[in-house]
Amino acid sequence: RRKGIKRAIRIRKNAVVDELRVDAWFGDLQVGDVRCLAERANVYGEVMQVVATRSPAGDLVAIATDFSVWDTCVLYRARWSVECTFASLKGRGFDLERTGITRPDRLERLFGLVILAWVSCLRVGVWRQAQVPIKVKAHGRSAMSLVRYGAEQLCNALRWNLPGLPELIRLLSTPFHAPGAA
Repeated sequence: RRKGIKRAIRIRKNAVVDELRVDAWFGDLQVGDVRCLAERANVYGEVMQVVATRSPAGDLVAIATDFSVWDTCVLYRARWSVECTFASLKGRGFDLERTGITRPDRLERLFGLVILAWVSCLRVGVWRQAQVPIKVKAHGRSAMSLVRYGAEQLCNALRWNLPGLPELIRLLSTPFHAPGAA
């Protein structure tokens, strides 16, 4: 902060902010609502703004930040998307870290190919989810991610030459819609 770098740090619902737990401050927050404390608060010994929302899954998302409320929401949504993408690339089937490649030119090519595969799996997963929804486990979370769902569908279609393979190839050959377009 002393060097002018702004922070946005997710804090747990049991973190104490100005002598009260975060879930006590924001316990009545509804899904999709965004609220902040009226004044900056003491968070882990630092004075910051606290912004909170409730995710579609019902989880309380509280962020201690130096940004405005709007900027915090926009930046954290983008950050969460990037974090989920990298988690998927690192450990959920793509295992990008195990390659051992260190040369930047080769790593760049590999990363490009892996991203193409990841986007293809995601696209098939979204398409498949519209037809046959992913099962929800007892704890309320999906049994698998959309990327995993698409990867399984693609692998099965390619391995067993399923009748739906031409449809998947057409889907993957179709250009994406522009952001915000139907």
